Amino acid sequence: MFDSTTINMLIEGTLATIYMTLASTFLGYLLGLPMGIVLTVTDKDGIKPNGFIYKVLDFIANTVRSIPFLILMILLIPLSRFLIGKSYGSTATIVTLVVAAAPYIARMVESSLKEVDAGVIEAARSMGASDFDIIFKVMLVEARTSLIVGATITLGTILGYSAMAGTLGGGGLGDIAVRYGYHRYDAVIMGITVIILIILFQIFQTIGMAIASGLDRRK
Repeated sequence: MFDSTTINMLIEGTLATIYMTLASTFLGYLLGLPMGIVLTVTDKDGIKPNGFIYKVLDFIANTVRSIPFLILMILLIPLSRFLIGKSYGSTATIVTLVVAAAPYIARMVESSLKEVDAGVIEAARSMGASDFDIIFKVMLVEARTSLIVGATITLGTILGYSAMAGTLGGGGLGDIAVRYGYHRYDAVIMGITVIILIILFQIFQTIGMAIASGLDRRK
């Protein structure tokens, strides 16, 4: 059971899972962070209210988030093939993970930015700060602790999605659990993959919360 082949398979699966999780989170934030900022800014209580833009982004975020991940993965098979050249494996799975994560991240960012005290924003505006300064030097700075907590939660969510992708050949620990643990009825391999996923989740959560705690001005 614990020969070199099995150990190497588990190591490769773990590295693939970490790769998918971190890469998808990073790329998801490239899309989700701007989307969350625009949602906050264009809301009726934002610094630049715009009902049309808000409703369009709100509809997109709600629509994508309402689709179960496995169904979304099937729907995005053509996109994965177009961008990556194949619809299976760790890199192809990142396409689906990013699409699934971006609206989720946008909502997390929107929630964090709306926690910023309106008085702080008004004070910055009264001192002549531009909208750009208010967004990047006030709102994002004041909300940084909440944003890091949100990113930590997002990492855990994407880790779960990456494991779920194994049912459709997504690679990583999820794929190992399905191929060996489920189809071959190997309870030991299934148990090991679950334990590794739990350990990875705990590591991500511990590091993320430690960073958030270190940035918390209230201490």
